[in-house]
Amino acid sequence: MTSTLIPIAALLLGSGFLLMAGGLHGLLLPVQGAAEGFTTFELGLIGTGWSVGFMAGCILVPTIVRRVGHVRGYSSMASLAAVAILLNILIVSPSAWITLRALSGFCFAGASMIVESWLNERATPENRGTVFSIYQMVVFGGSTVGQLLMIISPPSTFFFFAIGAILYCFAILPTALSTAQHPKPLKTARLDIRGLYANSPVAAVGCFMIGLVNGSFGTLGAVYAIRIGLPVADIALLMAGAVLGGALVQYPLGRLSDRMDRRRVLVAVAAAAIVVALVLVLLQPRAPMLVIGLLILFGATIYPMYGIAVAHANDFAAPDDFVKIAGGLLLLLGFGSMIGPILAAEAMEQFIPEGLFAFAAAVHFLLLLYTVYRMTRRQAQGRELFQGVLPPKSATPESATLDPRADAADTEPPPPSSAPKDTPI
Repeated sequence: MTSTLIPIAALLLGSGFLLMAGGLHGLLLPVQGAAEGFTTFELGLIGTGWSVGFMAGCILVPTIVRRVGHVRGYSSMASLAAVAILLNILIVSPSAWITLRALSGFCFAGASMIVESWLNERATPENRGTVFSIYQMVVFGGSTVGQLLMIISPPSTFFFFAIGAILYCFAILPTALSTAQHPKPLKTARLDIRGLYANSPVAAVGCFMIGLVNGSFGTLGAVYAIRIGLPVADIALLMAGAVLGGALVQYPLGRLSDRMDRRRVLVAVAAAAIVVALVLVLLQPRAPMLVIGLLILFGATIYPMYGIAVAHANDFAAPDDFVKIAGGLLLLLGFGSMIGPILAAEAMEQFIPEGLFAFAAAVHFLLLLYTVYRMTRRQAQGRELFQGVLPPKSATPESATLDPRADAADTEPPPPSSAPKDTPI
């Protein structure tokens, strides 16, 4: 383990600081925006801005890195993120915050692609899965700690924005001061959404729908908590608990999906998400501990779905299509995350704060119906072992190359398949 960690310690430390800042930044904006009188719809557009910027970063940042290198590219992304959070203090208006949030999404996509490419360079086929798992732990842990920072002090206009900027600056230092050899230029995957759907309709449609719900909850979960009167400390516990709930059940659900048709597991998890969402809508709880407990259960149902959908797509992918398919699924997730906050915010404005969960229940019901329909069209096929992935906001197409199967995709021709290539699964 030590020999695996030492070469990537600087990258992991920098990523930890970056995700702490990102977790704090993402929770701080809806909380402070609500205090400034922003409407729910405007707060939803802030989340949409993130997704637009993130998708743009996935497409544009590789060109920047090819020109200036990994270290300078990463430092530029972290510096711009620090500028964005400080400008949130200086320019307090919905339109400015939407634009600045798009800049933050762009920076996170760029920084994540650089780190993931660099990790891939340091990893070997024998330890790449371990490296990826450690990186995911840093991502989730950093994001959760960043959200929990809001418990340490009463909210103020300046304090937490300054803390976020400091953490973004700290994220630059480990890689800037590291003497480790720089990686080779980024490798990018040429995406094919039509081919992605042909490979697995459930995964393609599912990732878009999962993005609708995960993006809306990540953006508006704190707004819901504010609307029902929870204090800031409880809001931080609520959002962090939802992420941790998803992380805790990711592995056992992945193992279960190895032993049966993954679509059955997806249907069961979607059904559980519908039940939890409807409980929140019908009971409209206000006791902080009950709300936090229910939101932990909600996070445990919504966040594992992406990993199951990706594993299902990989079951039917040719080895030379693996990177392309993984990147396409992430972009579909991002596209859903861009639209979801707008629709959910409108539901919250027109009905009650629990409109967020009514929206989630409706989307999951459609996902359940579509998945059941596809199960009647094609039978499940054999698959490789599933490695659970909870997609953070920093996930990019480059993360696909950290999977051990990516090496095989680059070096070995695809094996002959007995399944007809013109019949989607």
